[in-house]
Amino acid sequence: MSDGPLWSYKEIAAHIRVQPDSVRSYRKHGLLPAPDLVQGGRPYWRAEAIRAWAARRPGNRSRSGS
Repeated sequence: MSDGPLWSYKEIAAHIRVQPDSVRSYRKHGLLPAPDLVQGGRPYWRAEAIRAWAARRPGNRSRSGS
């Protein structure tokens, strides 16, 4: 596993331009990859895993046009 940064719901939401509650809903409905770490009951994901997931997710909002 890489030593890259870990993202919480907040960082994932900022990356894909949605609210953190939307990211929680994605996880609840099985649309988000399994977390790489759960600490104190809070899930965290490797940034590279989320970037890859975001690039292939349905409804992907391209960040290159801003």
